Amino acid sequence: MSLSITTKINILQQPTSMAWVEQAISNLDTILLDHSHCERKAAGVAINLMFRYPSYQKLVRQLTAIAKEELEHFEQVNQWLEKRNIPLAPLNSPPYGAKLKAQIRHQEPERLLDSLLVSALIEARSHERLGLLGQHCPEPELAKFYRGLMASEARHYGMYWLLANEYCDKEIVDQRLSEIAKVESEILATLYPQARIHS
Repeated sequence: MSLSITTKINILQQPTSMAWVEQAISNLDTILLDHSHCERKAAGVAINLMFRYPSYQKLVRQLTAIAKEELEHFEQVNQWLEKRNIPLAPLNSPPYGAKLKAQIRHQEPERLLDSLLVSALIEARSHERLGLLGQHCPEPELAKFYRGLMASEARHYGMYWLLANEYCDKEIVDQRLSEIAKVESEILATLYPQARIHS
C-alpha cells in the first residue's frame, strides 16, 4: 500500500504514523464503532466543563455549540454503523485519553487551563486523523463522510485553544500547551494493538 502523510496540525508536535493509517484502513468497522464512542465522549466533555464553570459566559456559549455538534456527529456515525450492520457495543479504550486526563492539574486556574488544552489536543488529533481517513479510505462514500467532518473538528480545537487564551495568560498557555503536546505525542509513539481513532 502506497500512502503518504500530508496533514500537519500546528499544535501537534508529531504527525500520525503511517502504521496507524494502515491499521485503521484495515479495520474500518472497528474505527467507525470507536468513532461513535469518541463523539459521545467529546459531547460529554463539553457538557461537563459547562457544569464545572457555569459563570464563564463565553465558555458556556461556545461549549454548548460544540456539544450540539458532537451529538450530531454521534448520530451521523451511528447511521453509518446501521448501514454496515455494526451493533453498538463497548470497546476497550486505548491509554490515550486516560494518560492525557492525568496531565490535568487539580487546582484552579490550572485545572481550567489544562482541561481546555487537553481537549484542544484531542480535537486537533481527531481533525488530523479524520483527514487521513478521508484521504486514504478506499470506500469513496465513507472517505467523503470523513472529509466532511474535518472542518468542524478544526473549529473545535480552535475554540478550545481560544478559550484557554481567553481565561489565561498567553505565555502560560503556550508553555503548558507545549508540555502537554509533548506527552500527547509520546503516548501515540507506540501503536495500540487494536484499531482506534486515538491509538
